[in-house]
Amino acid sequence: MIADPNFYFFAVPAVLLTGVSKGGFGGAFSGVAVPLMALAISPLQAAAVMLPVLCLMDLFGVRPYLGKWDTANLRIIVPGSLIGIALGTLTFGLLSDYVIRMMIGSITILFVLNGWLGLASRQVKRGRSAVRGTCWASISGFTSFLAHTGGPPIMMYLLPQQMEKVAYVATINLFFLIANAVKVLAYAGLGQLSLANLSTSIVLSPLVPLGVWMGLWLQSKVNQVWFYRIAQTCLFLTGIQLIYQGINSG
Repeated sequence: MIADPNFYFFAVPAVLLTGVSKGGFGGAFSGVAVPLMALAISPLQAAAVMLPVLCLMDLFGVRPYLGKWDTANLRIIVPGSLIGIALGTLTFGLLSDYVIRMMIGSITILFVLNGWLGLASRQVKRGRSAVRGTCWASISGFTSFLAHTGGPPIMMYLLPQQMEKVAYVATINLFFLIANAVKVLAYAGLGQLSLANLSTSIVLSPLVPLGVWMGLWLQSKVNQVWFYRIAQTCLFLTGIQLIYQGINSG
């Protein structure tokens, strides 16, 4: 188990924020976990510690939304995520943390600016798309495998559809439940789930239901217009954070 108190100073808010995101905001700012933890430990170890916590969080997060997801979207994005996870497994250790953070941070900020400037109307009218959905889901699976930052790419596909907020959260939560379950097999095969990492995950796990409950409570207090404003703002802040982390690690 990780004994450094500095680690828990960052890990506790990271887990709580991720729980809030899973519980009520469809992963809008779940990408903060690994960057926060990486301030105290290596990004690879942070990702390994966070994965079992995310899996537990997925179980809590998906339960209130059983049967409320968009099956048609899931048929597109789940296979796409598997492509990205497979690519991440094959290229494990080849891409630097700097490259991943800068890439995802940049496309996240561009997407949000596109929406704020009113240039995304054509995306809204097009709705679901097998091609776009598979592409964004593949990117999500790839970045999720490397640093659990798969939220922004899949949101770039789902948010322009302006889905009803419960259906949106249900869809994205089930999407990550499946993706993270597959990632466990890949991480185990790569030797990332050590005893020290798993014991640290267990220590952090009691924070999971608290974070998810906080997210559910907040989601019930926010109307749909403000929900999307909050989601896009969180996306923008996540993009800035990822670029900042990338510059510091470059």
